[in-house]
Amino acid sequence: HRERSEVLIRDSTNVALHVLVIGSGGREHALAWALAKSAKVAKVFVAPGNGGTAAAGGKIENVAIGHGKGDFAALVGFAQTQNVGLVVPGPEQPLVDGIADEFRKVGIPTFGPSAKAARVEGSKAFSKDFMKKHGIATAAYGNFTNYEQARAFIESASFDVVIKASGLAAGKGVLIPKTKSEALDALKSVMVDREFGSAGDEVVIEELLVGQEISVLTLSDGYTVTSFPAAQDHKRAYDNDEGPNTGGMGAYAPAPVATPELLKTIHETVLQPSIDGMRRDGFPFVGCLFTGFMLTADGPKVLEYNCRFGDPETEVVLPLLDDSCDLAEVFLAAAEGRLDAVPLCFKDGYAATVVMASEGYPGAYPKGRAITFEQPPENTQVFHAGTKGDGGAVVTSGGRVLTVTGVSDSLQGALDRAYSCVNTVKFEGGFYRSDIGFRAIEYLHKAAERKQGLSYADAGVDIDAGNRLVDLIKPIVKATRRSGTDSDIGGFGGVFDLKATGYKDPVLVSATDGVGTKLKIAHEMEIHDTVGIDLVAMQVNDIIVQGAEPLFFLDYYACGHLDVEATRDFVKGVADGCLQSGCALIGGETAEMPGLYAKGDYDVAGFAVGAVERSEILPRVDEIQAGDVLVGLASSGIHSNGFSLVRKVVAHAGLDFHSPCPWAAGKSVGEALLTPTRIYVKPLLPLVHGRLVKGMAHITGGGFTDNVPRVLPKRVCAEIDASAWELPAVFKWIKQAGSIAADEMARTFNCGIGMVMVVAKADVDTVLKALAASGEQAYVVGQLKAASGAEQGTATVSNTSDW
Repeated sequence: HRERSEVLIRDSTNVALHVLVIGSGGREHALAWALAKSAKVAKVFVAPGNGGTAAAGGKIENVAIGHGKGDFAALVGFAQTQNVGLVVPGPEQPLVDGIADEFRKVGIPTFGPSAKAARVEGSKAFSKDFMKKHGIATAAYGNFTNYEQARAFIESASFDVVIKASGLAAGKGVLIPKTKSEALDALKSVMVDREFGSAGDEVVIEELLVGQEISVLTLSDGYTVTSFPAAQDHKRAYDNDEGPNTGGMGAYAPAPVATPELLKTIHETVLQPSIDGMRRDGFPFVGCLFTGFMLTADGPKVLEYNCRFGDPETEVVLPLLDDSCDLAEVFLAAAEGRLDAVPLCFKDGYAATVVMASEGYPGAYPKGRAITFEQPPENTQVFHAGTKGDGGAVVTSGGRVLTVTGVSDSLQGALDRAYSCVNTVKFEGGFYRSDIGFRAIEYLHKAAERKQGLSYADAGVDIDAGNRLVDLIKPIVKATRRSGTDSDIGGFGGVFDLKATGYKDPVLVSATDGVGTKLKIAHEMEIHDTVGIDLVAMQVNDIIVQGAEPLFFLDYYACGHLDVEATRDFVKGVADGCLQSGCALIGGETAEMPGLYAKGDYDVAGFAVGAVERSEILPRVDEIQAGDVLVGLASSGIHSNGFSLVRKVVAHAGLDFHSPCPWAAGKSVGEALLTPTRIYVKPLLPLVHGRLVKGMAHITGGGFTDNVPRVLPKRVCAEIDASAWELPAVFKWIKQAGSIAADEMARTFNCGIGMVMVVAKADVDTVLKALAASGEQAYVVGQLKAASGAEQGTATVSNTSDW
């Protein structure tokens, strides 16, 4: 076999090589550009190519043949008539459909895997099972073709999940939900609603891995493995890793985080075992194996295989090839089974690529906009992706229009050159990220500092910042002092003197809660004080429901990077909530956990304790009876429940949190949604002490139908009349924009009523007047009736037709 290959290459060196590159993107332009540098190559055909390959001139020439399965015969025929000696397919779909097999049948060397080998990308389920069989580290997972079984897997999972359509979905079939509820919605969209068509007939549900991602492009002839420098790309559309996922908005290589030691581990534990495993399983891999890794605390784990060059990774690694390296010779050697005889060499330095995209991408985008090019700076290259020729001009024809690459001795230099080149290209509505490489630059700065000696700050924890925060919040916390505590912080534990409050026979009532995914809106809007109020409200409203007075509160704030100002604003909100409810903020914990939380993200939790005289504990179940009246207190808005659904509705409506608010003039959507939860403690305590309330229900997650029954004895049921108050504008908009059924609204949101009280009929007027005097808007919203059978202890909502 080896001797026959050597004869073929000796013959091939005596003739000018014709190469056929298949595809039309930036990857294919970069491949054609690199192959055309070879002295052995006379012509590089690109089918069908793009505006860049059409205008390249020299050896590069477009061919008006597509690459769908129906085009394979025409492509093979063209290759035969043009004496093509090497075929390089670019996109994954023709490889999965078997294009490499068609060329090999007629004896044309092809750098690309067979259809069998391409299954490592064509079926994520197949790929995960392959990794498991060969002991290749990857995330815990399950493969499912049955929707109910997949749903049960998510509900029982003890980890956050990623949901992947197993088939090819044009790079869009990976969903990363933030909550279990979002995960179930995502699963339904893939398997039931068929968002990705037949690609979602089977799904892979796997553990969400946390860490930095790198991509490694590996060339193989089925035996030998040789890799390009590891790259890192940026998937999110906008700066600071915000916005929707894309095919990639930029990349850089070598990735500084991919140390020589790490790459050695990856080669020995993943890349060589993968190629060996494929060969032993009967489908040797010839071509470029793209492997995505997550660098976890437990070592590198495989996220996915792709059966071809990545995009934009190709545009960033090919310019790093050393001038002595002949890419055509390397590809031909791989196709002929002798890759070990040809070196793959690289320059010392860095490359950085910036993607220029059409406005609207990754959604709908305009086409046909003229592109103007000025003279590019030295050591830069503009690769065309979504372009086409139009009467001598070049116009946009895709979402990702151009990939602009700079090369330099340093990463910062490469980035500067790439952005300098970006400024020489213009087209209407074009946009690009201005922060490509920010992770790597930060990593390099920290690496330089580590050379001077390690500190806790090198691990991402800033003790000095924590001390500054304590100094800033001490006066804020001090303002919440009350009888029983002076609200000094800084000790090991918060102290509260229960005796000083004057209770005679007290029972303590505690509550703990968080704010939920409403925090995602606070993160994006950079408004942090209102969620502090929310945190307190969720607990003190639960405590007053038991008839108890909130006494003290402790907060917990966890983040990846301590932003002192943002944390101070949050604590100020907590203190405001404590003042509104009459409880003292006596302590808390701020945990900075780099690697567990992304930069800019944080989560919060709280713990509150209240007291009530034993004789005043609510609900007084023995006194609750048929004929009692339900009095509702108006909410301030959505409060802090249901935001996973709210965020989905906002996205479904084509809005973001910075859009003008449809229901509140003069505000953005995010500002309106961050209206804090109403705190009911002070208006309700006098009614509790006067024994004018028999029971209360805080309307949180579960709405009316789940929360009101929690205070009812089995002998009664609650009937709530939705016509007794007007549905607030925010809920009307959510219902309409999301096409949400009325009963779903009633069991998800508070719908304008944040607290429901059970009041004796004779006391209703007194209660309403007292609440009005306290500034509360209250309504008679229903009554209790005698119940039997299935009605016992339930709540129903009627007259929702006007909603």
